[in-house]
Amino acid sequence: MGFWLAKFIFLGPLLRFLWRPWIEGREHIPDDRPAILASNHLSFCDSFFMPLLMPRKVTFLAKAEYFTTPGIKGFFSRMFFSGVGQVPIDRSDKDAAQAALDTGVRVLRTGSNALLGIYPEGTRSPDGRLYRGKTGVARLALESGAVVIPVSMVNTDVIQPPGRLFPKLRPRPGVRIGKPLDFSRYEGMAGDRFVERSMTDEIMYELMQLSGQEYVDQYAAKVKAAEGKDIGFGSRERDRGPDGVRELGDRVPGTRAS
Repeated sequence: MGFWLAKFIFLGPLLRFLWRPWIEGREHIPDDRPAILASNHLSFCDSFFMPLLMPRKVTFLAKAEYFTTPGIKGFFSRMFFSGVGQVPIDRSDKDAAQAALDTGVRVLRTGSNALLGIYPEGTRSPDGRLYRGKTGVARLALESGAVVIPVSMVNTDVIQPPGRLFPKLRPRPGVRIGKPLDFSRYEGMAGDRFVERSMTDEIMYELMQLSGQEYVDQYAAKVKAAEGKDIGFGSRERDRGPDGVRELGDRVPGTRAS
Protein backbone atom coordinates (compact mmCIF):
# COMPACT_ATOMS: atom_id res chain seq x y z
CA MET A 1 0.00 0.00 0.00
CA GLY A 2 2.80 2.42 0.86
CA PHE A 3 4.38 1.96 -2.56
CA TRP A 4 1.20 2.88 -4.44
CA LEU A 5 0.43 5.83 -2.16
CA ALA A 6 3.94 7.19 -2.70
CA LYS A 7 3.87 6.58 -6.45
CA PHE A 8 0.44 7.95 -7.29
CA ILE A 9 -0.45 10.40 -4.51
CA PHE A 10 2.35 11.71 -2.29
CA LEU A 11 5.60 11.60 -4.26
CA GLY A 12 5.09 10.40 -7.82
CA PRO A 13 3.02 13.33 -9.13
CA LEU A 14 5.55 15.82 -7.74
CA LEU A 15 8.49 13.99 -9.33
CA ARG A 16 6.71 13.82 -12.67
CA PHE A 17 5.71 17.49 -12.59
CA LEU A 18 9.11 18.89 -11.58
CA TRP A 19 11.54 16.57 -13.40
CA ARG A 20 9.44 15.16 -16.28
CA PRO A 21 11.30 11.83 -16.33
CA TRP A 22 11.19 9.73 -19.50
CA ILE A 23 11.36 6.01 -20.24
CA GLU A 24 12.39 3.95 -23.28
CA GLY A 25 11.82 0.22 -23.76
CA ARG A 26 8.99 -0.20 -21.30
CA GLU A 27 7.62 -2.97 -23.53
CA HIS A 28 10.55 -5.16 -22.46
CA ILE A 29 9.05 -5.61 -18.98
CA PRO A 30 7.28 -9.01 -19.17
CA ASP A 31 3.68 -9.29 -18.04
CA ASP A 32 3.70 -12.99 -17.26
CA ARG A 33 6.84 -13.76 -15.27
CA PRO A 34 9.00 -12.33 -12.47
CA ALA A 35 12.07 -10.33 -13.41
CA ILE A 36 15.24 -8.86 -11.95
CA LEU A 37 15.90 -5.24 -12.93
CA ALA A 38 19.70 -4.98 -13.06
CA SER A 39 20.60 -1.29 -13.22
CA ASN A 40 23.66 0.88 -13.36
CA HIS A 41 23.91 3.15 -10.32
CA LEU A 42 24.77 6.79 -10.86
CA SER A 43 22.93 8.66 -8.12
CA PHE A 44 20.89 8.35 -4.93
CA CYS A 45 17.81 9.42 -6.90
CA ASP A 46 18.04 6.31 -9.12
CA SER A 47 15.93 4.51 -6.52
CA PHE A 48 13.21 7.15 -6.89
CA PHE A 49 12.96 7.59 -10.65
CA MET A 50 13.36 3.97 -11.70
CA PRO A 51 10.39 2.53 -9.73
CA LEU A 52 8.32 5.63 -10.55
CA LEU A 53 8.42 4.75 -14.25
CA MET A 54 7.92 1.01 -13.96
CA PRO A 55 4.48 -0.52 -14.65
CA ARG A 56 4.63 -2.69 -11.51
CA LYS A 57 5.92 -2.41 -7.97
CA VAL A 58 9.71 -2.67 -7.67
CA THR A 59 11.28 -4.07 -4.52
CA PHE A 60 14.91 -3.19 -3.83
CA LEU A 61 17.36 -4.90 -1.53
CA ALA A 62 18.29 -1.57 0.04
CA LYS A 63 21.40 -0.87 2.10
CA ALA A 64 20.82 -0.96 5.85
CA GLU A 65 22.32 2.55 6.02
CA TYR A 66 19.19 3.89 4.34
CA PHE A 67 17.25 2.80 7.43
CA THR A 68 19.76 3.64 10.17
CA THR A 69 21.38 6.93 9.17
CA PRO A 70 20.83 9.65 11.81
CA GLY A 71 19.67 13.21 11.19
CA ILE A 72 17.08 14.81 8.94
CA LYS A 73 18.42 13.18 5.78
CA GLY A 74 18.31 9.78 7.44
CA PHE A 75 14.79 10.38 8.72
CA PHE A 76 13.36 11.06 5.28
CA SER A 77 15.35 8.19 3.79
CA ARG A 78 14.03 5.79 6.44
CA MET A 79 10.45 6.99 6.01
CA PHE A 80 10.57 6.62 2.24
CA PHE A 81 12.22 3.21 2.01
CA SER A 82 10.13 1.75 4.83
CA GLY A 83 6.93 3.19 3.38
CA VAL A 84 7.43 1.63 -0.05
CA GLY A 85 8.29 -1.80 1.36
CA GLN A 86 11.99 -1.98 0.52
CA VAL A 87 14.12 -4.68 2.17
CA PRO A 88 17.18 -3.59 4.23
CA ILE A 89 20.37 -5.64 4.02
CA ASP A 90 23.50 -5.48 6.18
CA ARG A 91 26.42 -5.53 3.76
CA SER A 92 29.02 -6.05 6.50
CA ASP A 93 27.89 -9.51 7.62
CA LYS A 94 28.16 -12.68 5.54
CA ASP A 95 25.18 -14.38 7.18
CA ALA A 96 23.06 -11.27 6.67
CA ALA A 97 24.12 -11.20 3.02
CA GLN A 98 22.89 -14.76 2.55
CA ALA A 99 19.64 -13.83 4.28
CA ALA A 100 19.27 -10.93 1.83
CA LEU A 101 19.78 -13.32 -1.08
CA ASP A 102 17.10 -15.63 0.32
CA THR A 103 14.78 -12.65 0.73
CA GLY A 104 15.35 -11.63 -2.87
CA VAL A 105 14.48 -15.13 -4.08
CA ARG A 106 11.30 -15.10 -1.98
CA VAL A 107 10.30 -11.75 -3.49
CA LEU A 108 10.74 -13.14 -6.99
CA ARG A 109 8.65 -16.19 -6.13
CA THR A 110 5.68 -14.19 -4.82
CA GLY A 111 4.02 -14.16 -8.23
CA SER A 112 4.34 -13.54 -11.94
CA ASN A 113 4.31 -9.75 -11.44
CA ALA A 114 7.29 -9.58 -9.05
CA LEU A 115 10.04 -7.12 -9.93
CA LEU A 116 13.27 -7.03 -7.91
CA GLY A 117 15.62 -4.08 -8.41
CA ILE A 118 19.34 -4.56 -7.88
CA TYR A 119 22.51 -2.61 -8.62
CA PRO A 120 25.14 -5.19 -9.67
CA GLU A 121 27.99 -2.71 -9.08
CA GLY A 122 27.06 -2.78 -5.38
CA THR A 123 27.45 0.98 -4.90
CA ARG A 124 27.14 4.19 -6.86
CA SER A 125 29.72 4.82 -9.54
CA PRO A 126 32.39 7.22 -8.21
CA ASP A 127 32.93 8.90 -11.58
CA GLY A 128 30.10 8.04 -13.98
CA ARG A 129 31.81 4.98 -15.43
CA LEU A 130 30.40 1.44 -15.25
CA TYR A 131 32.25 -0.87 -12.86
CA ARG A 132 32.59 -4.63 -12.49
CA GLY A 133 29.42 -6.37 -11.34
CA LYS A 134 29.09 -8.52 -8.26
CA THR A 135 27.79 -12.02 -8.91
CA GLY A 136 24.85 -11.84 -6.50
CA VAL A 137 22.62 -10.86 -9.43
CA ALA A 138 23.55 -14.12 -11.19
CA ARG A 139 22.85 -16.19 -8.09
CA LEU A 140 19.44 -14.55 -7.73
CA ALA A 141 18.61 -15.35 -11.35
CA LEU A 142 19.72 -18.97 -11.03
CA GLU A 143 17.91 -19.66 -7.77
CA SER A 144 14.67 -17.92 -8.75
CA GLY A 145 14.50 -18.71 -12.46
CA ALA A 146 13.70 -15.05 -13.17
CA VAL A 147 14.85 -13.25 -16.29
CA VAL A 148 17.29 -10.36 -15.92
CA ILE A 149 16.39 -7.04 -17.53
CA PRO A 150 19.22 -4.52 -18.01
CA VAL A 151 18.18 -1.00 -16.99
CA SER A 152 20.18 2.15 -17.69
CA MET A 153 19.67 5.29 -15.64
CA VAL A 154 20.33 8.45 -17.64
CA ASN A 155 21.30 11.95 -16.38
CA THR A 156 20.70 11.14 -12.71
CA ASP A 157 24.38 11.74 -11.91
CA VAL A 158 24.09 15.18 -13.51
CA ILE A 159 21.05 16.32 -11.57
CA GLN A 160 22.18 14.80 -8.25
CA PRO A 161 25.93 14.15 -8.03
CA PRO A 162 27.38 12.77 -4.77
CA GLY A 163 27.02 15.25 -1.93
CA ARG A 164 24.04 17.11 -3.38
CA LEU A 165 20.93 16.82 -1.20
CA PHE A 166 18.24 17.81 -3.72
CA PRO A 167 18.39 17.07 -7.47
CA LYS A 168 18.62 19.86 -9.99
CA LEU A 169 15.58 20.22 -12.25
CA ARG A 170 17.46 19.72 -15.51
CA PRO A 171 18.41 17.81 -17.56
CA ARG A 172 15.47 15.44 -17.49
CA PRO A 173 16.30 12.08 -15.90
CA GLY A 174 15.51 8.97 -17.87
CA VAL A 175 15.31 5.18 -17.78
CA ARG A 176 16.32 3.03 -20.74
CA ILE A 177 15.27 -0.64 -20.61
CA GLY A 178 16.94 -3.41 -22.59
CA LYS A 179 15.65 -6.78 -23.74
CA PRO A 180 15.31 -9.52 -21.09
CA LEU A 181 18.23 -11.90 -20.62
CA ASP A 182 17.14 -15.52 -20.16
CA PHE A 183 19.69 -17.67 -18.33
CA SER A 184 17.61 -20.85 -18.21
CA ARG A 185 20.45 -22.63 -20.03
CA TYR A 186 22.33 -22.54 -16.71
CA GLU A 187 19.48 -24.02 -14.67
CA GLY A 188 20.71 -26.02 -11.67
CA MET A 189 24.19 -24.44 -11.74
CA ALA A 190 23.78 -21.97 -8.86
CA GLY A 191 27.01 -21.90 -6.86
CA ASP A 192 29.27 -22.50 -9.85
CA ARG A 193 31.55 -19.48 -9.64
CA PHE A 194 32.55 -19.62 -13.30
CA VAL A 195 28.94 -19.71 -14.48
CA GLU A 196 27.96 -16.89 -12.12
CA ARG A 197 30.88 -14.74 -13.24
CA SER A 198 30.08 -15.38 -16.91
CA MET A 199 26.43 -14.42 -16.37
CA THR A 200 27.37 -11.28 -14.47
CA ASP A 201 29.83 -10.20 -17.16
CA GLU A 202 27.13 -10.71 -19.80
CA ILE A 203 24.75 -8.51 -17.79
CA MET A 204 27.39 -5.80 -17.38
CA TYR A 205 28.17 -5.91 -21.11
CA GLU A 206 24.49 -5.33 -21.91
CA LEU A 207 24.44 -2.44 -19.42
CA MET A 208 27.52 -0.95 -21.07
CA GLN A 209 25.86 -1.16 -24.50
CA LEU A 210 22.61 0.28 -23.17
CA SER A 211 24.12 3.15 -21.19
CA GLY A 212 27.11 4.04 -23.36
CA GLN A 213 29.28 4.21 -20.23
CA GLU A 214 32.96 3.38 -20.23
CA TYR A 215 33.54 0.02 -18.52
CA VAL A 216 36.11 -0.43 -15.76
CA ASP A 217 37.07 -3.98 -14.75
CA GLN A 218 37.36 -3.14 -11.05
CA TYR A 219 34.89 -3.11 -8.17
CA ALA A 220 33.58 0.40 -7.55
CA ALA A 221 33.73 -0.12 -3.77
CA LYS A 222 37.46 -0.83 -3.92
CA VAL A 223 38.06 2.22 -6.09
CA LYS A 224 36.16 4.38 -3.61
CA ALA A 225 38.09 2.91 -0.69
CA ALA A 226 41.42 3.54 -2.40
CA GLU A 227 40.43 7.14 -3.08
CA GLY A 228 39.13 7.66 0.45
CA LYS A 229 35.57 8.29 -0.71
CA ASP A 230 32.43 7.30 1.19
CA ILE A 231 31.03 3.93 0.19
CA GLY A 232 27.54 5.37 -0.09
CA PHE A 233 24.76 7.43 1.35
CA GLY A 234 24.97 7.64 5.12
CA SER A 235 27.88 5.21 5.31
CA ARG A 236 29.92 4.99 8.49
CA GLU A 237 33.44 3.79 8.98
CA ARG A 238 33.66 0.05 9.58
CA ASP A 239 36.35 -2.49 10.13
CA ARG A 240 38.35 -3.01 6.97
CA GLY A 241 40.88 -5.52 5.79
CA PRO A 242 44.62 -4.87 5.66
CA ASP A 243 44.26 -3.18 2.29
CA GLY A 244 41.55 -0.83 3.58
CA VAL A 245 38.70 -2.58 1.78
CA ARG A 246 35.52 -3.91 3.37
CA GLU A 247 35.84 -7.45 2.06
CA LEU A 248 32.52 -8.84 3.30
CA GLY A 249 30.65 -5.92 1.80
CA ASP A 250 32.25 -6.67 -1.56
CA ARG A 251 30.47 -10.02 -1.74
CA VAL A 252 26.90 -8.88 -1.16
CA PRO A 253 24.51 -10.40 -1.76
CA GLY A 254 25.59 -13.99 -1.12
CA THR A 255 28.15 -14.54 -3.82
CA ARG A 256 30.91 -17.09 -4.14
CA ALA A 257 32.69 -15.87 -7.20
CA SER A 258 35.19 -13.04 -6.98
